[in-house]
Amino acid sequence: MPEEIVMVTPDKSFVDLVAEYGGEGVKMCFQCGTCTASCPSGRNTAYRTRKTMRAAQMGFRDIAFSGDDLWQCTTCYTCQERCPRDVPIVDVVVAMRNIAVAEGKMYDPHRKTGQNLVEIGHSVSFGDKQKKMRADMGLDEVPPTVLANKKAMDDLKKILAATGFDKLVG
Repeated sequence: MPEEIVMVTPDKSFVDLVAEYGGEGVKMCFQCGTCTASCPSGRNTAYRTRKTMRAAQMGFRDIAFSGDDLWQCTTCYTCQERCPRDVPIVDVVVAMRNIAVAEGKMYDPHRKTGQNLVEIGHSVSFGDKQKKMRADMGLDEVPPTVLANKKAMDDLKKILAATGFDKLVG
């Protein structure tokens, strides 16, 4: 059965929005593909930096925000270091992520990381297993972070609420 053809209508203001959010370098990219060829994440996933950049340039917001592609970038800067035009590619990716989040679209693992921050003050889970590992290494079961400091945790929760971060990841 032939693949379904989907008509996409470009959003001509999208490239300007990406620039407004800090990704103005998207306009400098001439699609040579060096970013994709050098991307370590792309070797292990379906992520193609060039495709993400092109979606932004062409105003293909729906393509840019569909699937996991936008979130596969690890912000290692390899693409940027090798770009012949010195395009700040990571800034473009971060700008696009910020737009996506502002529109209520967030990669589930990123949301979970944010939820951990709201719930326990750390971006990674912390429980009995981690306590045991710390004790086995001769460390206090609970690290000297917000986990061990109620006032610091309360202050963090106030900041996360004041910025709306708690609702963003909730």
